Amino acid sequence: MYKNSYLYSYNYDTNESELCKLEAKYLFQKEEQDKLLFSEIEVEPSSSAFIKKRLHITLCSEDYSTLIQEIKAAEIKVEGFKVEYLVLDGDKTEYKERLKKLKDIGYSIEGIPDYYNPTITYALTNYNGTWLFGVLVKNSFDWHKHKQKPFSYSNSIGVHIAKSLLNIATKGNKATTLIDACCGVGTIMLEACFAGYNIEGCDINWKVCRQSRANLAHFNYTANVYRSDINDITTNYDAAIIDLPYNLFSCADEDTLTHIIESTTEITDKLVIVSTIDISEIINKAGLKIVDHCTIQKRRMANFARQVWVCQKLD
Repeated sequence: MYKNSYLYSYNYDTNESELCKLEAKYLFQKEEQDKLLFSEIEVEPSSSAFIKKRLHITLCSEDYSTLIQEIKAAEIKVEGFKVEYLVLDGDKTEYKERLKKLKDIGYSIEGIPDYYNPTITYALTNYNGTWLFGVLVKNSFDWHKHKQKPFSYSNSIGVHIAKSLLNIATKGNKATTLIDACCGVGTIMLEACFAGYNIEGCDINWKVCRQSRANLAHFNYTANVYRSDINDITTNYDAAIIDLPYNLFSCADEDTLTHIIESTTEITDKLVIVSTIDISEIINKAGLKIVDHCTIQKRRMANFARQVWVCQKLD
């Protein structure tokens, strides 16, 4: 049941739970439950802000002794390995017993371990009475460096949201071509470049375009940023992400929002839109179908929430 599948462990705040579940739906075709998710789909943990660890289950057994025998029979030979115990909710195994089991596994692998700079990390865990063993990969959190970009504003979306928008728009397919239709200072573009996506951005405001280019250059990323109205973009893309303006640098009345959304539908069939107000009527008038929707509450700001709209052009 579990062998050769992946176990993903999650971590998220309550205010981002809807977004996390929506992201999981597009990456794995199902939602995480109790911050865990089993899937046969392989996803790099660092591509998500919410996935902490991924265990590739290679062996499993309800009997611990049988599992150890299977590990020995696998004749694993590797230098510089490490073994960790992955504690899941409901696992009553005491700390001393966990250490003993880790030693059992360590002695079943041929090679010299390296606890500080391992070449590979194995893990043991117990899920609902079944022992699972495999290769553990952790979220590197290297993308946290983007929080220190040279230019940013308090109203800008966070990197957590940006990473999820990308996963929702692409379903994890790196071949997807993307346009960030209101790129601002480039938060979404930074995450796209980090993950290896082909993305371009545009914004009508010259100042934020210049700052977006500076942010990309700061991290040695290369992507086109056009100082342009989205209506002037003629290239077709697989998907668009639109973080609609909030009346800070650009006008955000209904006519402007309608113009942005309708113009974007001319160059793509799929749109992931972020707004701070209900734009369902505008979306419908633009000839789009709302496929999914979620709300993200801003921490410590009860009166402020972002809406994420996943839209598809009607046939």
